[in-house]
Amino acid sequence: MNQDSYIGGTRATTGAEDEAPILLVPYMWIGDFVRCHTVVRLLNRLFPGRPVDVLTTRMVSPLADYMPGVRKGIVADLPRKRLALVEHLALARRLKAEGYGHALVMPRTWKSALAPFLAGIGLRTGFAGEARIGLLNDLRWGERALPRMIDRCAALAMPNGEKAPAELPHPQLEVPASEVVSWRQRNGIADDRRPAVALAPGAVGPAKRWTTSGYAELARRLKAEGIQVWILGGPDEKALAAEIAGTDQANARDMTGPDLRNAILALAAADVAVSNDSGLLHVAAAIGTPAIGIFGPTSPWHWAPLNPLAAVVEIATELSCRPCHKPTCRMGHHQCMRDITADRVAALTLKALR
Repeated sequence: MNQDSYIGGTRATTGAEDEAPILLVPYMWIGDFVRCHTVVRLLNRLFPGRPVDVLTTRMVSPLADYMPGVRKGIVADLPRKRLALVEHLALARRLKAEGYGHALVMPRTWKSALAPFLAGIGLRTGFAGEARIGLLNDLRWGERALPRMIDRCAALAMPNGEKAPAELPHPQLEVPASEVVSWRQRNGIADDRRPAVALAPGAVGPAKRWTTSGYAELARRLKAEGIQVWILGGPDEKALAAEIAGTDQANARDMTGPDLRNAILALAAADVAVSNDSGLLHVAAAIGTPAIGIFGPTSPWHWAPLNPLAAVVEIATELSCRPCHKPTCRMGHHQCMRDITADRVAALTLKALR
């Protein structure tokens, strides 16, 4: 294989790899997948003539359709809890047919590097971990010196030995206006010109969820102001949405369901989004919808979107147990969320609407 060289930060190449597409293997959680669009934008800058494809699961694949600079998503739902060699070989055949010259593997797992190796992709970049020597031939070190996940991902996009820019490009999701219009028509709200606030009350683990009573009170106050409320999330949030909406389904719509595209279009149509530290917060921010992020146990510095937020809501008092990344409150009191009042969140939401 012809080798790439970098002179003074400028890439000098020889051979067929100059034109070969690049494969990005990102994290597959919604928020992390959106965050990895920063890597796509860095690759577009470094290699402007090379297409960038993104490996996706079926669930997150709609996001790739709205990412500028992504040629296409390669959908593969690989089992998580077993080796699944047959499935990896099948994926490797698909990747080999695309002629990739470079694969960037964001996760540290052994399995995430397997298909690019089996496909014979010439340059395979990733951090050392889980005995991946051989599977990766461009091993990077120093991951622990980079405290934020986005900084680690950006480092892998850079030539070995070069630092990522201090100001990283923000993730972007570009949703065509025509798709938003069609979405409003399908949902019977094409003629409803009231302001709309999208609520995303779900999160991975109950510790990161603001209280259901808080969201219900927020919805009540918004409806009293003549604002329509849309409740978004996956199918697991349907019972939560029903509790928040109460009996007023006309003004607080349950839009939860398995189709992520529906949530993307709702966030593009909404005037403001209010979300826990979850994937939909990153989606709203990348679209450019004014977003209010509610952070209880987790650190906004580590986990908030790079995109500017309309507001970040945290508990006003210091807690010795913060930050915490346990799925349930290890102290049992969940004070970091219980002490965030509907008054604060409603005031910030109305301010963002104005």
